[in-house]
Amino acid sequence: MIVRDVDSITGTARHASGEGWDSKRLIVASDGVGFSVHDTTVPEGSVLEMEYKHHVEANYCYAGEGDVTEVSTGRRHELKPGSIYVLDKHDRHILRAIKGDLRLVCVFNPPLSGDETHQDDGSFPPPEPKGGFA
Repeated sequence: MIVRDVDSITGTARHASGEGWDSKRLIVASDGVGFSVHDTTVPEGSVLEMEYKHHVEANYCYAGEGDVTEVSTGRRHELKPGSIYVLDKHDRHILRAIKGDLRLVCVFNPPLSGDETHQDDGSFPPPEPKGGFA
């Protein structure tokens, strides 16, 4: 059984951040469960353009309000506590935190190793081959 909390991750190699986001990686690739789970904060006023070319990501909003826009269609989706969006087609998207900090539980497959930050194109690098779940 794996049991962790956000406080124990803060300030460690599993705590990554960049302009407009802060992510505490509770479960990572080395845990061997086939996915990673992150507690992510996007501060109010932040606008992020991303595209996860090598990962599928699900995002569950539990605090704040914002929106996510599909770049290919311009379609905008409101986010509020209880909303989930899944980037199942490696969708290029723009995430905005509009009212309060946007708080998300993010799940990645394949899992992140824990210390990644976004590349210039808004993606994370491809995972290193290590066997296990994919």
